[in-house]
Amino acid sequence: MTTPSTAPRRRASSGSPYEATIGFSRGVRDGELVLVSGTAPVWPDGHVDPDPLVQARRCWEIVLAALADLGATAEDVVRTRTYLVTAAAAEAASQAHGEIFSAIRPASTMVLVAGLLDPRWVIEVEADAVVRR
Repeated sequence: MTTPSTAPRRRASSGSPYEATIGFSRGVRDGELVLVSGTAPVWPDGHVDPDPLVQARRCWEIVLAALADLGATAEDVVRTRTYLVTAAAAEAASQAHGEIFSAIRPASTMVLVAGLLDPRWVIEVEADAVVRR
């Protein structure tokens, strides 16, 4: 049996303007658990590349940065979720996911959705991690 952590909850920000207005964090660490919110393919200047592979890689870049801010790595990820607005983006999303997780093999879900917050986005991702060090 494990003892509950007394460490304070930690939060990571990606600088998204939505974090303050909506009231969420890019990532939260509570004890061993690290959760990264739905992450879209936006660059700091607000640019969104139309290429699905570039979008997928950008999403995971932001997620990996949030994990690192909270003391986690890709190897700690136990679950991912990928939301796509078109099935045509599945190959690109799968390629980008595999570039990071092919050896780690977390539980993973890919879902086709009617739309995302910004019509330029064709992909959004989430990750859950457990840090045991």
